[in-house]
Amino acid sequence: MGVVEQADIWLFRLLNHSFVSPAADDLMLFLTRPNLSIHIILLAVAFMLVRRGKDGLAVLLLTGLAVGLADFTASGIMKPLFQRIRPCFALDGVRLLIDQSRSWSFASSHAANTAAIASIVWIFFWHGRLVDRSFSLLMIIYALLVAFSRIYIGVHYPGDVLGGIVIGIMSAAVVYTIAAWLLKRFVHVAAMRQYHVRP
Repeated sequence: MGVVEQADIWLFRLLNHSFVSPAADDLMLFLTRPNLSIHIILLAVAFMLVRRGKDGLAVLLLTGLAVGLADFTASGIMKPLFQRIRPCFALDGVRLLIDQSRSWSFASSHAANTAAIASIVWIFFWHGRLVDRSFSLLMIIYALLVAFSRIYIGVHYPGDVLGGIVIGIMSAAVVYTIAAWLLKRFVHVAAMRQYHVRP
């Protein structure tokens, strides 16, 4: 076992067993289960549409594409590639708070998906008004808490979560970069040609 993996296991045990309480258990279960916390995403969707109007639909589309790419990368590529056993099945004495199926551990798709959402929100809202920046900050905090919940409830190592966060950020960056290129390459060029302006 390498030093990095040993450190990952040590940190997992620390976070899985320390600072625990019934209130924290309830919060982490709430955050980690989409069927319980889905209204947070629905409120975020409503905020985007209210603040951006029709442009909010484009932001939502990019968000969906970023989440799709992040989820596919984490669950469809990384998990089968690394085949890392979840800590709740590999280690003794894990505080497991949910019924977990035997799927692979690296990388955390929860962390990847919420990081992708937070990244797209940051791209489009961080440079706006105070309410937009506050929304961006709240979504970043939400993504970090969801990522931490996966360690707290016993189903992911910190390394899985960190990997998921990186995947989510990179997925958002890729989707935004491609969308910006397509917008510039086709939409802007077509608009300039319509008004007889050379790009």
